[in-house]
Amino acid sequence: MPIARAAGRTAVRLGAVVLCGALLAACGSGSSGGTSDSAGGKVTLTVDLFGSFGYKEAGLYDEYQKLHPEITVKQSDTEDEADYWKSLQTRLAGGGGLADVQGVEVGRIASVTQQQSDKFEDLKQYGADKLKDKFAEAKWSAAVTQDGRVLGLGTDVGPEAMCYRTDLFKAAGLPTDRAELAEKWSTWDGYLALGKEYKKKAPAKSAWLDSVGSLYSIMIGQEKERYYDGSGKLIYENNPAVKEAWNASVAAADAGLSAKLDQWSPQWNQAFAAGSFATMPCPAWMLSYIKGQAGKGGSGKWDIAKLPGGAGNWGGSYLSVPRAAQHKKEAYALIEWLTAPEQQAKLFRDQGIFPSSTGAIEEVADAEDPYFSDAPTGQIFGDAAKEAPVQVLGVHDQNVAQQITNALSEVERKGISSDKAWSNAKKGVDNVIG
Repeated sequence: MPIARAAGRTAVRLGAVVLCGALLAACGSGSSGGTSDSAGGKVTLTVDLFGSFGYKEAGLYDEYQKLHPEITVKQSDTEDEADYWKSLQTRLAGGGGLADVQGVEVGRIASVTQQQSDKFEDLKQYGADKLKDKFAEAKWSAAVTQDGRVLGLGTDVGPEAMCYRTDLFKAAGLPTDRAELAEKWSTWDGYLALGKEYKKKAPAKSAWLDSVGSLYSIMIGQEKERYYDGSGKLIYENNPAVKEAWNASVAAADAGLSAKLDQWSPQWNQAFAAGSFATMPCPAWMLSYIKGQAGKGGSGKWDIAKLPGGAGNWGGSYLSVPRAAQHKKEAYALIEWLTAPEQQAKLFRDQGIFPSSTGAIEEVADAEDPYFSDAPTGQIFGDAAKEAPVQVLGVHDQNVAQQITNALSEVERKGISSDKAWSNAKKGVDNVIG
């Protein structure tokens, strides 16, 4: 993510960010195109992202500017990807206020390639076609139109694991060894059963997981088909995988295992340092978010284990160049450099954002993270990336997911019945996508 890349990405995704609502399209430097000092030959490239892609935090912009002293990079961020996307749609429709580089979450990339291809540059004209072999096939192909135009270069992917607080586990009398836990929660039923054990002896004001929305998102990330089938047909209403993830999330809410915190909310951010939850389903990009919110005080208290139910992917993003960008050639040079194997590997080692470059994946296989109790992050997330299914992406993937997680929030926070919440989710999807 970046949640937000989460993301997720949501991106994931994370660190110190500025929240800009849809009405604040002019927030930050991303609200205007790049600028240049014609007298001095200087170029200012604007980069508009959501969550945290980690570039600034890892020092990559500083490094690039040293290599290219004629370039200055200015980045703006929106924490919530949904807000970011809404603002981007407004600016794309008007043709103004666009940055030289715009981030696109993986759940939106089908919308870009199928419905908005006229709004973005074909990166092949700058030589992007030569990079195909450097990326995982699924990552590359998702940003390519049917007629072969390349509309984005892949940043990260979101292989999934389970992050947990060893100090809270110890306080509740649970084991903390990552291999033992992976065995105990090899299934989602096992994970929920262990959560019920935790609840019996949990430290005060501490829940088993942050939100049932995060549980749903991680479970659905283990499926090849989620909201659309291979023909582009919307199938979420009758997809057993969606219903299974929904039912497990409702069961977690009914059992009182959730801290009832909406992801990306201020309360959720504060909960990391407060120890308000013991586990958190986490794609690789979430690691940097945890570090940013939990701070130095969280170092060594977190660990990472294999995910229940098998491997999956949640999130991942692309960097694209709008046709309205002022400095297209320079923008492409920047994103080619940022997504190169060397930079992707450095980004993972520094920020935990897992690479989509095949060369970088091999390079970080031995990586460990001292913040997360020296967990073998390269191995854990590398294995998950290899085993995760190649997901079918639809035009409104992210919109459908948002409506479902919104409805699950109603279940855990307002006590609405599962049937009523599901009905609300379907109405929400109909309203958003028509």
